Amino acid sequence: MIELLSPVGNFECLKSAVQNGANAVYLGASSFGARAFAGNFDDEELNKAINYAKLRNVKTHLTLNTLIKENEFDDAFDLAKKSYEYGIDAIIVQDIGLALKLLSEFPDIEIHASTQMTTHNLEGVLQLQNLGFKRAVLSRELSIDEIKYISQNSTIDLEVFIHGALCISYSGQCLLSSMIGGRSGNRGKCAQPCRLPWTIGCTGDKKIPGPNLTPGYLLSPRDLCGLEFIPELIKAGVTSLKIEGRMKSPEYVATVTRIYRKYIDLAYDNSKPYLIDEKDKNDLLQVFNRGGFSSGHLSNEKNDKLVFEKRQNNMGIYLGKISKYNPSKGIITCKLENSVDLGDSVSFENENTKYSISELMNKNGQNIKTASASDLISFGRMKGNISVGDDIYKINSKTLLEEAKLSYSKEYIKQDLICNLKIKSGKEIFVEVLCPNFNKSISFTYNYVPGSAQNQPLTKEKIISQFTKTLDTPFSFIEFNIDLDDNLFLPISTLNEIRRIAIDKIENAIIQDFKRHYLEQNKKDNENKTITYNSLANSNTNTKISLLLNILNKELNYTLLNNIDRLYIPLKYFGNKDYFEIINTLCSKANVYIYMPTVLRQNYCEKAKTIISSSLNNFNLTGAVISHISQIDLFNNKHIEIIGNYTLNIYNSSSISELKKLSLSSITISPELDEQSIIDVSKNSSLPKELIVYGNIPVMTTNYCLLGKSNKCYTDCKHQCLTDSKFYLKDRLGMEFRFILDNNQTITTIYNSKTTSIQYKNFNIDFSRIDILDENIDKINKIIDNVKNDIRFEGKDFTNGNLKREM
Repeated sequence: MIELLSPVGNFECLKSAVQNGANAVYLGASSFGARAFAGNFDDEELNKAINYAKLRNVKTHLTLNTLIKENEFDDAFDLAKKSYEYGIDAIIVQDIGLALKLLSEFPDIEIHASTQMTTHNLEGVLQLQNLGFKRAVLSRELSIDEIKYISQNSTIDLEVFIHGALCISYSGQCLLSSMIGGRSGNRGKCAQPCRLPWTIGCTGDKKIPGPNLTPGYLLSPRDLCGLEFIPELIKAGVTSLKIEGRMKSPEYVATVTRIYRKYIDLAYDNSKPYLIDEKDKNDLLQVFNRGGFSSGHLSNEKNDKLVFEKRQNNMGIYLGKISKYNPSKGIITCKLENSVDLGDSVSFENENTKYSISELMNKNGQNIKTASASDLISFGRMKGNISVGDDIYKINSKTLLEEAKLSYSKEYIKQDLICNLKIKSGKEIFVEVLCPNFNKSISFTYNYVPGSAQNQPLTKEKIISQFTKTLDTPFSFIEFNIDLDDNLFLPISTLNEIRRIAIDKIENAIIQDFKRHYLEQNKKDNENKTITYNSLANSNTNTKISLLLNILNKELNYTLLNNIDRLYIPLKYFGNKDYFEIINTLCSKANVYIYMPTVLRQNYCEKAKTIISSSLNNFNLTGAVISHISQIDLFNNKHIEIIGNYTLNIYNSSSISELKKLSLSSITISPELDEQSIIDVSKNSSLPKELIVYGNIPVMTTNYCLLGKSNKCYTDCKHQCLTDSKFYLKDRLGMEFRFILDNNQTITTIYNSKTTSIQYKNFNIDFSRIDILDENIDKINKIIDNVKNDIRFEGKDFTNGNLKREM
C-alpha cells in the first residue's frame, strides 16, 4: 500500500499525525532543517518522538535538508549520527556532499533526496539511484504522466507531494528571499517575499496589452489538493504521498491526515466507487486554503488556477456578503452560504484581522449557538476596514477544531499483547508478555509471594480486569494464560504495578530493538583525506575570466570582445541556425561551453540530447556547464570539460569532492555564501573554482508562465515571450526584476533587481564569472576590465549580495 507521509513540527503534531493514520512522519531537529521556524525537536525530544512513532508502527524521516557550510559539516554529520542511533528510518538530505557521506557511513538506513535537490526528470532520478539513494522526493512541478514515466524506468522509491502549500519556484532553485533579505530557503529561513504584491511590466517597441499593472499576489500559488489523483498516483507507481505543513497546527495535521487516510484506503477498496464527499473537501478548505485549491502541476493542462492573485493568506470557506453593518456597535448582518457556530473565527475581504464570533443572533435578534446555510444572521462585535458588500470568510471552525483535538487526545493505536501469568501459593509471581506484531517477548519474576485470602480470593476475571486498563499506552492485552492457585490474595495495587512493569519492559524491549550503535565505516579514509587540487589563483595574480551571455543579440559585433578565457552560451542558441554564425565567431574568441538550463523537462530531454550531439560535432567547443546532476551523463564520455554551475548549490568542499568523482572538472561556488564561507570552501576545494563577481543573479526558476496568466493565453499561446519587449516584475518598493521565458519548455527565469558586483582578491578563486543580460559590447568590455583589475561597480543599482551577511 502507498505510504501516507505527514508533517510534524512539534510533539502535538506528531500525535495528531500518528493517531489519524499516517504511515510515516517527517520532522526536523533543532538545526539543518528546511523549516527553521517550525517547533522542531531537540535531541531528547527527537529520541522521544522516534520512540513514540516506532511503538505505533509509524516510520520517522529526519529532515536534514538544508545546504551545509564548510564549518558546519561535522555538526550536521553528528546530528545525523545521533538520529541514526536513536532509530530514525530515513534521513532527507539536500546537500550532495553530506548525502554521500551518510550513504557511506549509514548503509542500513534510507537516505532520501529532498525536493530541494530539484529532481525533475528521469535522468536525475537515475543519477540518484546510481549514487545509492533509496528515495527521490520529486519536484512538485511534475505531471502524473511524467511521474509514471520515471517510475516505469527506474527502481528507486518515488515520493510526491499530495496536499499543502506550493512554491512558485522549483525548490532548491529559489534565491529570492536570500538575495533581497538575507534569509535563504536553502537554509530553511525563507521569508516568502513571493507572497507579497507584485505587478508585471514591460519595455520596448512591441509593448503588449496584457501585463498586470494592478498590484496582486502574482507569485502566490493556491495550496495543492490531490484527493482526486490518489488512484492515478497509485497506478503510476508512487511509493509515498506527502502532506506539506511542518509549520501548521496539530489540528491541521490531524484533519488533513485523517481525510487522506480515508481516501487512500478507499482507493484500494475495489468494492466501492472512488467518490469524494463534499464535507471532506470543505473540511480541508476550512483548515487552510489560499483562494481555494488547485491541482498544482499534476494535471498535464496549463494551470491558470495555480496562482490566486487577490489574497495570500488563509481564506477558510466563504460565508456570504455583508448586507448590513452597524460600525458603532460592530454588528454585521449577512445571509449565510455555509453554516457557522458561536466561537468560530471569521475574516473579511479587506481586513486581515481574525475575529472570533462571541455573539450570534438570528433574524429576530435572538441569541443562538449555531446557524445553517441560507439563514439570515447577525454577529459582532467587529470593527475595522469593514463595509457593506464585503465578502466574509470562516477561517476557523470551532467544531472542526474540537473534533481534530479529540482525534489525538487519546491512545487509539494499540499493539496486541499476550500475557502468561503464574501465581502460585508460596512462590513469587512469574510474568511473561509477548508482542506478536514486533516478535518480541519479555519475562520476569515479581518479588511478591501471595498470601491466603481471608475474604475474596483472587480470580482470573479480576486479573484480566486490571491488566486491560491500558488506555494511556500503545498496548492492549488480548489474550491471557493464567495459572492461578485457589484461595490466594493479591492487592489490587500489586496487580496494577505488575501490569505497569510488564508494559514498561515490553516497551523498552521493542525500543531497544530499533536502536543502533554507530561504527565508523570509513574512519581511516576520512583521516587520510587529502586535497588533490592546488589553486594557482591568489591576490597577486589576475584571475581568469568566464563570461555568460544569457542573451545573444544579432546586432552586436562580438569580434570586439576582449580578454575572455571561458565563454558560456545557453543551449537554446545551439538549436537555432540563426545564431550559428555568432557561435562560430565566439568560438574564435575564447573556449566556448554549452550552458545548460537549470531545468530540463522530460519532454525536452530528447531534443536537448540531439542539440548537444550536433553541437559537439559542428562547433569547436571546449565543454559544458551543467546546472543539475541529471545533466552529467549527457556529457560523460564526450571528452570535454564539465563545469558544475552554481545551481548545484555548492556550499562545502565535500560536495566538490563528490562531484569530482562524477567527472566534473570545475565548479561554480554558490552566490549565497558570505565572505568567510567562500574562503573556507576555496581553501579545501579539490577542483578549480569559479565565482560570479558580476551579474544579475537568477532568483527564481519557475514552471509558470507569467505572461500566459496575465494575457489569458494558456489555451492559445501568443508567444509574446518571443517579442522584443523586456518583461519585469515590480515589487512594492518599486524594484524591477527582469524575467525571461524559455518557450521551449515553458520555464521562466526571474533575475535579481540589483546587479551583483564584488571584489574577489581575498578568495583564492580560479575564474571570475561575469553574467551578461543586455549590455552592449563596450559595456561588456568595461565590465571585463573592471573585473580583471578587481574594481567593484558602485551605486544603488549594485549589491554585494550575501558577501557581508552570514546566511
